[in-house]
Amino acid sequence: MKFANLTRAALLVSAVALLPATTAGLAAVDSRSGPQFGKLVAIYQLIKANYVDQVEDDKLLKGAIQGMLTSLDPHSSYLDGASLQRLETMIDGNYSGLGLSVVMDDGAVKVVSPFRGSPADKAGVKAGDYITHLDGVLYYERELDEAVAKMRGPAGTSIRLTIYRPGRDEPFDVTVTRGVIELEPVTWKLEGDVGVVTVNEFSRDVGNDVNEAVKAMRTQSGGKLSGLVLDLRSNPGGSLDEAVALSDLFLSRGDIVSQRGRVASENEYYRSETVFRGDAARGIPLVVLIDAGSASASEIVAGALQDHRRAVVMGERSFGKGSVQSLIQLDRESAVKLTTARYYTPSGHSVQEGGIEPDIRVPQLSDPDARLRAERALRESDLRGHLINEISLDDKQLETDKQDDPRFKMTAEELKAEGIEDFQLHYAIETLRRAASPAALAARRQ
Repeated sequence: MKFANLTRAALLVSAVALLPATTAGLAAVDSRSGPQFGKLVAIYQLIKANYVDQVEDDKLLKGAIQGMLTSLDPHSSYLDGASLQRLETMIDGNYSGLGLSVVMDDGAVKVVSPFRGSPADKAGVKAGDYITHLDGVLYYERELDEAVAKMRGPAGTSIRLTIYRPGRDEPFDVTVTRGVIELEPVTWKLEGDVGVVTVNEFSRDVGNDVNEAVKAMRTQSGGKLSGLVLDLRSNPGGSLDEAVALSDLFLSRGDIVSQRGRVASENEYYRSETVFRGDAARGIPLVVLIDAGSASASEIVAGALQDHRRAVVMGERSFGKGSVQSLIQLDRESAVKLTTARYYTPSGHSVQEGGIEPDIRVPQLSDPDARLRAERALRESDLRGHLINEISLDDKQLETDKQDDPRFKMTAEELKAEGIEDFQLHYAIETLRRAASPAALAARRQ
């Protein structure tokens, strides 16, 4: 089953299966639902006969369909016209706009994450920001598509965002110049003898791209690569196939992820050694960086490498999106995006709500607003109508330890003075260097 990227504007890029819609499936209605459908028809007739303005049938029917889907969970929706076209544009991989992943949070537009290197990122928009006004117009209790359409536009044009940022007393304005969003799915660099691979989204060929990056870093380091950081921060997901491929790149045995729905025959298990043979970085310590913006496919990779003890996961608890959406085409101009399954890590853990808990919590000290934003970070469990974790885990229990770690006392100003712009990445690299020191290697051999 092939999977494609979901529209970033509709919250997070996540796994999407393409399924056909059958006439029988559309026509089948439980006989017990008859009275409820009668009530729906009665309300339709009341509106047509008594509403203050004349209302077109198309508007009423679309509203009823959208209402049914949005009552299920935050990721199921009806797509047609402009919204379906935007999805298709996103799947093609480029568009003109700001480069933001956003969601409606109790009527307000909230930033899940800006895409790295995008116009919004360069302008200083951050995860957790609320966009209250667009060009001075209040956007509250409106359709998300309306706000997204307003933020889209030709490259080179500008828009003024009014932002409320938790931790600041007053809203402030940011002017962002739109650009063509063509994200590089994979980038890499060498920090001495430690390689850093950043995966921005799970689009086509990510597994192969990371494989080539590891080979290039081995060559460039003269075969002395002592550690590897896989940076999945602010990566909202993408293709399930590519999440499996990337996990398989570093695993040589066992399951990677399982997908389970209502019907047992539809359950699927994805296993290692199906895409890549062996571990591409065998013998090299691996750190995976995650944060509250790491979701869906990112959580699949982090969970698989953590469960198999192939990597140490660092950073902040991930978003907690453990569901799969199927894109069901109704006709040439409309489709339904429907949640059809949950996925589980190799140990059987559902990341729904609780997310992936890092082995080592590392705050982003280099960001002066990070602590306040982390306290108010938007995750799956905060979304109205989210799916319940089947093991009924209260994810708030994962945050009971509020004692500050003595390693994390430095301020953003102190870090800047030392030339440290990304504390989480700095901490991961230093951890790998310590692990590769002669003393550490000798201790492991004993």
